[in-house]
Amino acid sequence: MKSTPFTHKHLALGAKMAEFAGYNMPISYTGINDEHHSVRNNSGVFDVSHMGEFILKGENALDLIQRITTNDAAKLSNGKAQYSCMTNENGGIVDDLLVYCIDENKVYMLVVNASNIEKDWEWIVRHNSAGVEMHNISDKTCLLAIQGPNATRILQPLTDMDILNMKYYTFSKGKFAGVENVLVSATGYTGAGGVEIYFEDKDDNANRIWDAIFEAGAAAGIKPIGLGARDTLRLEKGFCLYGNDIDDFSTPLEAGLGWITKFTKPFTASEYLQKQKTNGVEKKLVGFEMVDKGIPRHDYRIKDAEGNLIGRVTSGTQSPSMQKAIGLGYVQTEHSSLDSEIYIEVRDKMLKAKVVKIPFV
Repeated sequence: MKSTPFTHKHLALGAKMAEFAGYNMPISYTGINDEHHSVRNNSGVFDVSHMGEFILKGENALDLIQRITTNDAAKLSNGKAQYSCMTNENGGIVDDLLVYCIDENKVYMLVVNASNIEKDWEWIVRHNSAGVEMHNISDKTCLLAIQGPNATRILQPLTDMDILNMKYYTFSKGKFAGVENVLVSATGYTGAGGVEIYFEDKDDNANRIWDAIFEAGAAAGIKPIGLGARDTLRLEKGFCLYGNDIDDFSTPLEAGLGWITKFTKPFTASEYLQKQKTNGVEKKLVGFEMVDKGIPRHDYRIKDAEGNLIGRVTSGTQSPSMQKAIGLGYVQTEHSSLDSEIYIEVRDKMLKAKVVKIPFV
């Protein structure tokens, strides 16, 4: 099991640790609910150094990205990023990812899910027919997500970059906490505001930046946050988790990701997805709230009032913000309309739920 450059910090803080994507990661420190509210209402720090980062360089780098991703990366200029996904020949999602434009038409960074690093790398290499220069910098890159409404205010004194006014899905590179070449981006996976910071794992960078952040945020009550709260936070915003809500067998159109599926250029499975868009999807990812008492969990069966199987739960939890059980799941399209009555099978009981609009909060 791998460690991140911050594992010793988590252990010293008494974090509850567990294996995630092959890494020894913190699940919680003071409890998921407490950490969840800290991020929603104040600020928190996530170690997400297990994520993967690839650099693509050269005059054909943009062309390669255009051919393997669904979004239109040609719209990116220096300092801008976008959410996208890669699809296989059958329209299934190989992975969802972020694309960063470092140097327009020349240098890009792709940020992929930790569990898919090797798979994604092989997929891109397979499609790299034009000899684009590729570098897998995952093992030498640190990534911290500082999230919450007070995050940028706490961090601003640590840098000359204007992160207080950084627009959503833009980024800057500069000195942060005395460390050079730090990339700070206005992205995140919580919907609570904040930034993510990328920097090289060398010298004592990890300790310097971690300690500087917590010293700067001590008076404001900044806290370390585990993956447990990361999951409840992203679910409240309806953000997909790869391996749960999206995978090789679900298409972006089925997953409600039509907004990142652009048919203005050809990409892997673009013809297949264009036909699916024209003909309509047979299943849709929907958000739902429990009406009856019970918590939905991954892979629970979803049925109609007559007991017919109509889908499966992909993610579910007791929402700390809403104090009610919520979930995501694929259902047959005819059951996907808002306020549709569905039933979640929980321990052989049929519990009523209703389809609602996402995000939940």
